[in-house]
Amino acid sequence: MALTLYVDTQRWRAHQQSVLQQFPGIVPVCKGNGYGFGHERLAEEVIRFGADTLAVGTTYEAARAKDLFGGDLLVLTPFRLGEEPVPLPDRAIRSVSSVEGVRGLVGARVVIEVMSSMKRHGISEEDLPKLHAAIEDVRLEGFAIHLPLDRADGTTGVDEVSAWMERLRAAHLPLHTMFVSHLKSEDLARLQQMYPQTRFRARIGTRLWLGDHDATQYRGAVLDVTPVSKGDRFGYRQQKTAGDGYLVVVAGGTSHGVGLEAPKALHGMMPRAKGVARAGLATMNRNLSPFVWAGKQRWFAEPPHMQVSILFVPNDAPAPQVGDELVAHLRHTTTQFDRLLDH
Repeated sequence: MALTLYVDTQRWRAHQQSVLQQFPGIVPVCKGNGYGFGHERLAEEVIRFGADTLAVGTTYEAARAKDLFGGDLLVLTPFRLGEEPVPLPDRAIRSVSSVEGVRGLVGARVVIEVMSSMKRHGISEEDLPKLHAAIEDVRLEGFAIHLPLDRADGTTGVDEVSAWMERLRAAHLPLHTMFVSHLKSEDLARLQQMYPQTRFRARIGTRLWLGDHDATQYRGAVLDVTPVSKGDRFGYRQQKTAGDGYLVVVAGGTSHGVGLEAPKALHGMMPRAKGVARAGLATMNRNLSPFVWAGKQRWFAEPPHMQVSILFVPNDAPAPQVGDELVAHLRHTTTQFDRLLDH
């Protein structure tokens, strides 16, 4: 019995096709845990719909992906002088975010990332004149810009990309290809009209693989159900049960990513109030699990174990049976399933 990722394959692939149609020349992204699907499965999907380039996060991911995908591999993490060398085929393209990095990649295929308003990494406008000599010794595949998801200054993604296009043009640098992230399809079309001599290619991961939430579902199998009375002791820490009900052991623990949560950026009073309430409950050992039974998310009875979680289901709800599956609301990018089933 397992934590299973169920995929409505027809629906998932229909969504992929809608994204492909909106973003001609798309560069699909496969990094981290493969957006919850795994690198092997996403490579199969990319081969199926015929993309010529696959973007991966690191050189280590590229080393694995080279045996899964036969096209170009774009490494998104920028090259750093002194980094551990990882053998990669010539079809690997390195991102680079400094003039020194370009100089350190003699003969390599490179994409030069410019500094966006994210201020994460990228070449500055002041460094553009220094690129002329540096790019003579590399095979320049284009420039790239990674945009923020939210904008608070009233500008648009088109404004920011356009400003960089003008800077690159003023510096007399090649503008044949620009890789972009986090743009709407209409924004990409507008840029293509503004700069018809440049090929704009969208690097897309989340929207491509996870854009249709109803195409996938995690479910954990019930392994054991134990009736308990209020005050019964249980678990590693021998805590007392809060009431009469059932201890339900379900597949899915910390090794699967259950109980792991990335920090969230909270905006507004209501989300902040909910965050305070959750923190207060946690101090009383009350943590809501991702597992749903009888229409409600159920509380962890204690912190999740490595491969299973123990939930408390009160006796006002029907008792789950061994073999039942509980829907689990899990974040794809931090979850590792036991098995994936297409249906």
